[in-house]
Amino acid sequence: MSKEGKETQISYIAAIKQLLDPLYTRLEKIDAKIKGNYTKDSLRYYRNEDLKKIFGLSNNTIIKYRQTGILPYTKLGDIFLYEANKIEKILIENGQ
Repeated sequence: MSKEGKETQISYIAAIKQLLDPLYTRLEKIDAKIKGNYTKDSLRYYRNEDLKKIFGLSNNTIIKYRQTGILPYTKLGDIFLYEANKIEKILIENGQ
């Protein structure tokens, strides 16, 4: 390859790099926000089966705790969801 050809190739590479660098920077910022939000602000939920396995609760106890307001929940169709952060807060408040 001639000297002019190499210089042209180098200038093309530099131009492409100049175009891609801001994109990489923006993608890194987006990635950091996604990862930060996932670990920090995302909601985790338990289902009835999880409460039984993790905490050893029976169906009747879960129902009783829901009805008395001890166990905050969200109902999605026929599925009861329990926000993990709220359950952890309840456990901390009760010395568990």
